[in-house]
Amino acid sequence: MIQVTFPQPAFRMKEEEGKELIFDEIRKQWVRLTPEEWVRQNLLQYLIQTKKYPASFIGVEKEISLGELKKRFDVLIFDRHHQPWMMIECKAMDVELSEKVVEQVVRYNMSVSVPFLVVSNGSYTYAWAKKENRLISLAELPEFE
Repeated sequence: MIQVTFPQPAFRMKEEEGKELIFDEIRKQWVRLTPEEWVRQNLLQYLIQTKKYPASFIGVEKEISLGELKKRFDVLIFDRHHQPWMMIECKAMDVELSEKVVEQVVRYNMSVSVPFLVVSNGSYTYAWAKKENRLISLAELPEFE
């Protein structure tokens, strides 16, 4: 497990039609503040503020194809050559990071191949590096290259 300490955020929030919204700085839009979105927004701030990943190299909630299925990944980080580098699957804090969750991000990786895979529910974060068709568990997230 990787220890992630979320930085103090300066989120912009509002309420509309009885629903809480949060402004996503990456997507440049207001989105509904669900438990999963809370994890995603805090993790994004950790990546940008603490790990110094450039915000301009981060994609959020983009559609990918898995055969004939259309799915959305949570976070995709690109390297300096604009190649997919890290895929992150976020879950709400009350969702266990089971083998099923790991399989989900591995399936997404079949469509968009990346060297690093991450799953997080805000309380727990796990990451792997892909080496020779195997997943190697990481003790911390890699530095952005």
